[in-house]
Amino acid sequence: MPMPKSIKLFYFDFHGGRGETARLALSIGGVPFADERVKGADWPMLKPSMPFGELPVLEVDGQRISQSNAINRYVGQLTGLYPDDRWQAAQCDEVCCAVEALNDALGPSFSLKGDEQKRERERLLAGSIPRCLKGLDSLLAQRGGEWFASNRLTIADLKVIEITGMLSSGRLDHIPADIVERTAPALAAHRTRVLAHPGVRAYYARFDL
Repeated sequence: MPMPKSIKLFYFDFHGGRGETARLALSIGGVPFADERVKGADWPMLKPSMPFGELPVLEVDGQRISQSNAINRYVGQLTGLYPDDRWQAAQCDEVCCAVEALNDALGPSFSLKGDEQKRERERLLAGSIPRCLKGLDSLLAQRGGEWFASNRLTIADLKVIEITGMLSSGRLDHIPADIVERTAPALAAHRTRVLAHPGVRAYYARFDL
């Protein structure tokens, strides 16, 4: 795959979330890119210019693409973090789609307040959250216990630490910070493993994290 002349990644100005996988992959792969971090106050003005009015958005040589899994697949191919083998690629996609489904389930709860948010998140804790975590835990075990595809770090692993990091952060009201450790301990160990990868460590070291 020829290397683009210019890459920009538009996502919100925080660590984590749907844009973090591509940020990490590009950094690990040593691919220069403009990390366009959109501040909350600037988003309403920028939103109409973005495909589907959402972020992340990847701009490659002046052309834009949206949807995080499409972005991650392209970036993964560009950086060698997406499998060439079709079956391994499908396994990688399976994991990314499972995480995205949980992101979609969680999303509406962020706009709720008080008891309404509490009820919705308790519903998620009784259904979507443990179902996804246990499913990922099972897939990890089936594939050797360390990585989700190809017996090495791929975008699937980077995508999973996006969701396990958010759930474990303690910043989500009504979601206990030990939910991953209690429900899927192998995923907690997986997160530690991925964060210890030299490329991941080097990325976060730039931000003193």
